[in-house]
Amino acid sequence: MKKSLLAAFALAVSAGSALAADLPSKKAAPLLPPPPPPPALWTGFYVGLNAGYTWDESSSVAVSSGSIAPVNPIVGIAGSGLLGTSIDGFIGGGQIGYNYQFANAFVAGVEADIQGVAGSNSGTSSVAAFGPLTSTISASKSIDYLGTVRGRLGYLITPSLLVYGTGGLAYGQANLSSSVFQAVGGLVGASSSAFSDTRVGWTAGGGVEWLFLPKWSAKVEYLYYDLGTVSTSSVISFTTVAGPAATTSSSARFNGHVVRAGVNYHFNLFSPAAAPVVAKY
Repeated sequence: MKKSLLAAFALAVSAGSALAADLPSKKAAPLLPPPPPPPALWTGFYVGLNAGYTWDESSSVAVSSGSIAPVNPIVGIAGSGLLGTSIDGFIGGGQIGYNYQFANAFVAGVEADIQGVAGSNSGTSSVAAFGPLTSTISASKSIDYLGTVRGRLGYLITPSLLVYGTGGLAYGQANLSSSVFQAVGGLVGASSSAFSDTRVGWTAGGGVEWLFLPKWSAKVEYLYYDLGTVSTSSVISFTTVAGPAATTSSSARFNGHVVRAGVNYHFNLFSPAAAPVVAKY
């Protein structure tokens, strides 16, 4: 009886071992490699076009006129005026730059641009009487073009939407002219002065840029610029009578605002078609 039970137990154990040997074994799943870092979508060179509107911060020209009127006896008369002018107009041009994306969500870069200004010439005149002397004062100012060289630093709200601040150097062709015409006792005198040259100053602002296609982006940007103050002077004298003369002067600040939109083409942006193939396990 004992021998029969032992034989049955041995048979059951061997059958269980054979069944266990036939079952598939469980092995630990292989470890997957870490995913590659996201591509630097914004790194590379770009060129583009922009258009917008500019307007003055300081919309005036200060003109002062001193005169030694050739009357008997010689009388000194002086006058001054603040003439309202403005540099408002459409602006358009192009830009070139380079971006570098780092720490996944930050973009730093540099950009240079130049724009022509249409319809910015503004002139005004004023007539004033100072005792026996009547003065007619005229002035105008304008900007032919405006350019910047700026640094940019931004943050990616999403991989394709960049918010940035910008600032740097500004330059532009500033023009200022004024003239003074005076009359007293049947005599007349006149003077005129002009300034036209490139002025260098500073600019600061910010914007939003959207990468709407793999190599194309659109932006909206605001800039404040300041090219400083321009001054001119000239001598006024009564040409029909030899005698003393005096100086007239004018000055104006060239600063203002620019709001513009633009589109950029990026040369070395990451392309989804060129993405490396990652093997799956």
